[in-house]
Formats: sequence, C-alpha cells, structure tokens
Amino acid sequence: MPEGHTIHRLAADCARAFAGAAPRATSPQGKFSDGAALLDGQPMTGADAHGKHLFLAFGGTGRVHIHLGLYGTFRFGTGPAPAPVGQVRLRLATPETYADLRGPTRCELLTDDEVRAVAARLGPDPLRADADPERAWARISRSRTPVAALLMDQKVVAGVGNVYRAEVLFRHGIDPYRPGRELARHEWDALWADLAALMREGVRLGRIDTVRPEHTPEVMGRPPRVDDHGGEVYVYRRAAQPCHICGGEIRTADLAARNLFWCPGCQSR
Repeated sequence: MPEGHTIHRLAADCARAFAGAAPRATSPQGKFSDGAALLDGQPMTGADAHGKHLFLAFGGTGRVHIHLGLYGTFRFGTGPAPAPVGQVRLRLATPETYADLRGPTRCELLTDDEVRAVAARLGPDPLRADADPERAWARISRSRTPVAALLMDQKVVAGVGNVYRAEVLFRHGIDPYRPGRELARHEWDALWADLAALMREGVRLGRIDTVRPEHTPEVMGRPPRVDDHGGEVYVYRRAAQPCHICGGEIRTADLAARNLFWCPGCQSR
C-alpha cells in the first residue's frame, strides 16, 4: 500500500495537471459513472492529502475521496487521452494531459462535511502543516500496544506505513515491541520530527531513503540496495542480512498482520 508521501505527491501532481482547469471526467469501468457525470466539465479547485487519503475538490460539486488501498494506481499521461485500457475507475482529461485511476479501495464523491468526518477519524499527518502531534502522543503515552503497531494505526498517526515505521524506530534505537506508554516524551518528539523530515524527502524524491549520509553505499563501500521499492534503508525487507551499523542479523516477524523488520542489537530494550 502506498505510504503518505506518495499520496501527497499525487495531490501535487493533480493540482499541477488540473487545478484551474475543467477536465473531462469519465468512468470507463462504469463503477463511478454517476460521480463522474457530476464532475464532468467542472473546474478543479484544489487537491489535498491526509495520510493515505486523497481529496480532489471540484468547486461546489464536492470532493472526490480516493484511497488506493493495496492495488490502486493513479497514473498520468501527456497529450490527448488514448482509448482506456483495463479497468479505469476514473479518468480526468484535458487536451494536454490525463490521469487514470485503477483499482482503488475508495473512489467516492463526498460533501465537505463528509470529508471532515473522514479526516476526524484519522490521526495527525506529519506532512500536513495543521498536524498536531500532541493528539498522537495522548494516545501513545497511555497505550500498552507495541509502538510499532501504534505507528501503523492510521487513527494514531496518518500516512505512516510499514517502511517508515520500521526505519524510524531503527534510526532512534527503539525496540518495536516496547509498549507505547513506556516511550519517553523526548523520544516521541524526536520520532515525530524525524518522520516529518523523512516523509518530506519522500515527497521530494518519490522514493523512501532513510540512511544517514555516513551510511550510504558510497561512504561505507557496500553495494547499493537492489529492491523493487528502491531507496536505501536500514532494516526494511533486509531480513537475515547484516545490519549496516552493528553487523548483527536483521530480524523479521509478524506484527498487526504486517511484516516487521528490526535489528535486535541496535534496538534493544
């Protein structure tokens, strides 16, 4: 599932492509035909993201709420839109550019009040200027749940996925199984600040890089990471490989129905 930085990039891409324009809106697949008919030819007034949720605003018509889920994609092309290929839930098109949405978990037209209700169910997003990390701390500081599970709970922190949670805990030497209430306030403040910085870089670069300058392949003289996800990381999807810092073996286990990665040597209690 795409993490929050990907959705914020999509919001920026949509704004650049369509904000101020009145794109044609269609649903070649047919599952969003009624919503597309209402949007068709209406000016897009903005695009926004909160965690893993994308919102496209169309003046007084409402906002399209999109959640890509595990299989959704939102791809852009230039020039006149060709005949749609595959199951396109929503196509937005101008003479200069087009975007095709396929396979989302959610694609629905909401009122402003309904959008606010969606946002109210989410935790603070480190990439948003209006985020209040105090809300997340209030839940974490009294929870017996492992901090690694809390960071993945979108009601606690919005936008953090499997990669960012594993990497930020490693960067701060925090055992992923430590209960949230055992986290010190200064540790939470450092985690939040680091998440915001790492995710902003993710928006800028379009990939997740989490290793510090002194641990890059060039500096350490090691081979670069080869992985479909790209980016240099410390522990994510590196199970049974040596830790870049201590040389110990990276471990993996199931936690909250997702694969957790950590280094027992660097992240001890």
